[in-house]
Amino acid sequence: MILLQVNQLTKNFGADNILSNIKLEIQTRDRVALVGRNGAGKSTLLKIIAGHLSYDAGEITKPKGVSIGYLAQNTGLESDLSIWAEMLTVFAELQQQEKTLRSLEQQMADPSVYEQEDIYQRVLKEYDELQIRFKDSGGYQYEADIRSVLHGLNFADFDYDTKISTLSGGQKTRLALGKLLLTKPDILILDEPTNHLDIATLSWLETYLQSYEGAVLIVSHDRYFLDSVVNQVYEISRNRSKKYLGNYSRYLEQKAEDYEKDLKMFERQQQEVAKLEDFIQRNIARASTTKMAQSRRKKLERMDRMDKPLGDEKSANFAFQIERPSGNDVLHVQDLTIGYGRDEKISSHIDFSVKKGDSIALVGPNGIGKSTLLKTLVNKLQPLNGTFKFGSNVSISYYDQEQAELSSNKTVLNELWDEYPMKMEKEIRTVLGNFLFSGEDVLKPVSTLSGGEKARLALSKMMMEKGNVLILDEPTNHLDLDSKEVLENALIDYPGTILFVSHDRYFINRIATKVVELSKKGSTEYLGDYDYYVEKLQQQEELAALERIEQGETSLSQGTTQKQSHKIDKEAKKLERQRKRRVEEIEGLMETLEENIQEKEDLLCDPEIFQDHEKVQNINESLTKEKEELDSLLEEWTELEELLQEEQ
Repeated sequence: MILLQVNQLTKNFGADNILSNIKLEIQTRDRVALVGRNGAGKSTLLKIIAGHLSYDAGEITKPKGVSIGYLAQNTGLESDLSIWAEMLTVFAELQQQEKTLRSLEQQMADPSVYEQEDIYQRVLKEYDELQIRFKDSGGYQYEADIRSVLHGLNFADFDYDTKISTLSGGQKTRLALGKLLLTKPDILILDEPTNHLDIATLSWLETYLQSYEGAVLIVSHDRYFLDSVVNQVYEISRNRSKKYLGNYSRYLEQKAEDYEKDLKMFERQQQEVAKLEDFIQRNIARASTTKMAQSRRKKLERMDRMDKPLGDEKSANFAFQIERPSGNDVLHVQDLTIGYGRDEKISSHIDFSVKKGDSIALVGPNGIGKSTLLKTLVNKLQPLNGTFKFGSNVSISYYDQEQAELSSNKTVLNELWDEYPMKMEKEIRTVLGNFLFSGEDVLKPVSTLSGGEKARLALSKMMMEKGNVLILDEPTNHLDLDSKEVLENALIDYPGTILFVSHDRYFINRIATKVVELSKKGSTEYLGDYDYYVEKLQQQEELAALERIEQGETSLSQGTTQKQSHKIDKEAKKLERQRKRRVEEIEGLMETLEENIQEKEDLLCDPEIFQDHEKVQNINESLTKEKEELDSLLEEWTELEELLQEEQ
């Protein structure tokens, strides 16, 4: 079923054309990604589809009753209610139905109602109808749905009575996402939903969206996320849209294939045009060949000329160099405790070492202290306990995810030039040009720059520093997908040492040679990329599960605690009851099947039936299926009976 169609949509801001002749279609269960450069108009298109912004031409059509849920970038949930109370507002109608059901139950228990048959039957009918509607709408599971979403979004350890107004911006953004997910609209529109999510929460969201009943329309710069979730991609480029089937990686492959194919077709046509023009020029004036030349001229005039296919839009272009190499031992961290004072300890028992040429990713849940650790290492915060020591000849370049120091009223040009006054203006402009600041862009005040522009300016300053150790806090935030790829390539070619924090799993996979996980217990090192780290975690979980099983069996055999024994005994009895119920269910099904089989075999003996070839064939097909089902049930019944006898 088509849920939404966008046809020939155009949007202008003043004299600037942002979107032109955009086409887009969303059907039930579609998972659609909008991709394109920062400023291409992706968020603008989402706002238009969600009804938050007008458009100048074209049309948007959707069937009556199709609901749209929209979450803008960094939208925090502002409310004076508690976490639980705010989530409950999504189910206000179900809560009202629940109150009505309780009221009807009280009426049915009232002698003045149940003693009057007509009144009682009317109330009973109303109760039955409302109960069915309440059940079908999720009335018996909405509280479980709330807990599931809050747990997935990393609120499991929170007191649900916590006031939302006391939470941080990132926590409010996660709650806004959670509330939207609970509304379950037909079309779920998410603009950068992965912001403020740690890796565990990202994995949960991917799984949730994969099984979501409605359609999903997403803008995201997280390639790992897009590859896991989407099944089609719309690229917004040069104000227009183009559709590709598949996930983000498949889109990149198709885009490259299409460009190569279009370029070959264009070059082939150009060769044909050149040959025709040459023939015409050489033969138009000769009497014997003029008709042939005129015929080719007409062919040339009728030809549908192809435009030269446009390659990728201009990308940033930079590389990180070092002034001088560091020693082999770059950093040693021992039993470090970090935080914002004795009363605000965040993480402790942090131990790891960094060698020359390492590229180390710091991972862990939000709030565990990853950014705090980096700030401590660059002396923006004091360590609370333990030590860290840098090796010889270490020069550090630090990238702050908040870009706190990029808020001046200087121009972009002066922000960089003032730090390197001995450089020529041309050199500074060349560096800025490599980071896509050209022409009048270099005269913009820094304070007015977008997040992506500030990120590129911060990276340009880092490049000029030529440090041999890069300490990076979420360097891919605010960067579009193309700029991320350029940054990755620059870091892969970087001859120094890298220590970084990132939630971008694709980025970690490409850059990291080692992963250091921060947890409440301290730190753990993994000698590999992100996929290796995930693989090791899964192995650890499997081993822990086996150990729990072995411990459970041992404690039971040894008769350790009565509580554990009671719990295991309770689970065993529960399993036994389930098996007995299934045996009874199977026996009923087998009895019904045997009756059906007997009826059909009797029918086959009826002259009116066995003389009708088509009826005989249909009955035989049905008989075969039912006998196969009976055999399968009999096999299951036998296995369950054997298990029940063993338990007795």
